[in-house]
Amino acid sequence: MDVPEVLLLDVNETLTDLEPLRLRFADVGAPESLLDRWFAATLRDGFALTAADTFASFGDVAAGVLQTLLPSYGVNDMPAAVRHILGGFAELPVHADVVPGLTRLHAAGVRLVTLTNGSLATSAPVLERAGLLPALEQRLSVDDAGRWKPHREAYLYAVGVCGVDADRAALVAVHPWDVDGALRAGLRGVWVNRHEGTYPPVFTPPTLTVRGFDDLADALQA
Repeated sequence: MDVPEVLLLDVNETLTDLEPLRLRFADVGAPESLLDRWFAATLRDGFALTAADTFASFGDVAAGVLQTLLPSYGVNDMPAAVRHILGGFAELPVHADVVPGLTRLHAAGVRLVTLTNGSLATSAPVLERAGLLPALEQRLSVDDAGRWKPHREAYLYAVGVCGVDADRAALVAVHPWDVDGALRAGLRGVWVNRHEGTYPPVFTPPTLTVRGFDDLADALQA
């Protein structure tokens, strides 16, 4: 793959490591394993609203799902529990490969822009703490597109803000559904396969597969 003019970077799970959120579930009396069910259900409900041609923010959808799951574990102070769990997003670390990889890409002149289904306010302290804000040209959220990824309008909104044709941009994500959505919108798609998984055959194959952002920098600089 030749070097794209712009790399659109997914945030949740692609840049950030969600594992510390498990302890927040334990803090409120729920099992740590509930993180996986909750996050998947949050994506499901956000996608469902988008498919129904309507919109709700990630925070509202995530809170709503928590309110359906936590009562099964005897959680009584629901507002406090929801605040505690969602508050953990602003304290997440980034994966170890993110800072060195993005630093190299920025130094090589690649435009770096985040595009998240989450909120800009939540991701800002994470990226600031990692020292990444100077490397980012812009930070974008689907809140301003009115459609969650993988709806094509989310990606077209982003390339429009960046002022580039879709084929001059690439979406970088750990989620195959996100890569597929970008490809169907005319962008290129980079799948970050950190866990040696298998890309689902129902999705459009990625333009490039890498193990992490350091690997992506190697591939593009080569």
